[in-house]
Amino acid sequence: MTSQGSGVYSVRFPQLYRPTWAEIDLEALRSNLSRFRRKIGKRPEIMFVVKADAYGHGAVEVAKAALASGFVSRLGVSSVEEGAVLREAGVRGPILILGSLYPFESTLAAIRYRLTPTVASLDGAKLIREAERRLKPEERRRLPLACHLKIDTGMGRIGVRGPSGRAIVNFLKETSGVSLSGVYTHCPRAEDDAAYTRAQLRRFGKIVDSFGVPCVHAANSAAALRFPESRYDLVRPGLAIYGLMPGFKPVLSLKSKVVFLKRVVKGAPISYGGLWRAKRASRIATLPIGYGDGIPRILSTGKARPAVLIGGRRCPIVGSITMDMLMVDVTGVRGVGVGTEAVLIGHSKAAVIGAEELASQAGTIPYEIVTGLSARVPRVYRR
Repeated sequence: MTSQGSGVYSVRFPQLYRPTWAEIDLEALRSNLSRFRRKIGKRPEIMFVVKADAYGHGAVEVAKAALASGFVSRLGVSSVEEGAVLREAGVRGPILILGSLYPFESTLAAIRYRLTPTVASLDGAKLIREAERRLKPEERRRLPLACHLKIDTGMGRIGVRGPSGRAIVNFLKETSGVSLSGVYTHCPRAEDDAAYTRAQLRRFGKIVDSFGVPCVHAANSAAALRFPESRYDLVRPGLAIYGLMPGFKPVLSLKSKVVFLKRVVKGAPISYGGLWRAKRASRIATLPIGYGDGIPRILSTGKARPAVLIGGRRCPIVGSITMDMLMVDVTGVRGVGVGTEAVLIGHSKAAVIGAEELASQAGTIPYEIVTGLSARVPRVYRR
């Protein structure tokens, strides 16, 4: 862990040398949780989704900050490994595995890490029962086994339909040592199709009304904000809390610094293939960040002209983005030298580049931009 000033630290590297990093604003995270709570009301619990290393923000530190805020009572992950990382870092509280478990050993591992598995089929329910039987007597006493049932109402990923769901509920209720503590579904069109989402929720409501399960949930960020009927007992936000939806503060900024500066003549080629040539005598800065860090290479080959912010000015990326470096045109920008900060995601004076802008230019979604930041980019946390 490296101190970089009051309230600033990195948990991935003992010392930061390469001047490229992602800043995670934990106060913005808390602010988003507070705002989200006000919008959804007091009733539903918040299960904060921290899968994919908290969408690239760093699962351990983000999970701890979210739980400490008092707004979050549960966490959601995608796999046993993700849950195990949190447990080994001392994160407590309920953690639901939102993915389907396979093979059998993963079910047993989930139980031993005190993670809540998702059951998405009768075979999965039978694995839960078999895992419970494999536990030693002392493990049974200290590891009460609970699971959630996933109902597929229109996502088409994992989950069971209504009649099969009833059969699994009956099976689990007859299985000693295992409790069905929740049932849920997922709304994949909550952002763009209200009619589809409402039809899903009606189907889900009819299915679960007779189950008698203590915790029912369906809503991601968009569903929770747009459809009050989706909130049930808890909601599962991700996008809003990371500030990747309108009305919420972005939590992640991506920054680097100029490490090389040169003047080139008109017509000079830059980077692989010579795809970009200077249209005038130019000043070109090199930043130590590239597609090996998660900056999509397609940004430099598409029609859009992506930029970075230097001194509050938009400086276009020129030439092909390479694995470890990229070049920007800083012609006419005053005060640029080796060591000058460059912002790829975030604010510089009054200018801003959001993950949404990069996603649009790359033909993808903000999720992919932030989760694509590689492990070699240090996450620096600001409290």
